[in-house]
Amino acid sequence: VQLQASGGGLVQAGGSLRLSCAASGRTFSNYYISWFRQAPGKEREFVSALRWSGGSTYLADSVKGRFTISRANARNMLYLQMNSLKPEDTAVYYCALDRDRNYRRRQYGTQYEYWGQGTQVTVSS
Repeated sequence: VQLQASGGGLVQAGGSLRLSCAASGRTFSNYYISWFRQAPGKEREFVSALRWSGGSTYLADSVKGRFTISRANARNMLYLQMNSLKPEDTAVYYCALDRDRNYRRRQYGTQYEYWGQGTQVTVSS
């Protein structure tokens, strides 16, 4: 399994970015996929999750109303649309894949089976 995150960059506060995660190597109907982020000197933080079967989504309170998670099934692509970006959103963003049976523990990163390499998002004030 490979997860390839992309789409990061430098943006001014209030701007937008769309992150992509390309997933390959297996079928994902029994999995869910999430975004995490980690800022320098801080712990990894859960951002959002999407269940591949059914498409239900979950967003952390810190990004609700600003971020949207979505997918393109046919291409095994996951997206994170980030609007109204703030300097505190600056971090390396990672996509991660885990089995659907663990969905209740989606906010905890320790059990995820696969991780992408991360993409840097920098929001200037």
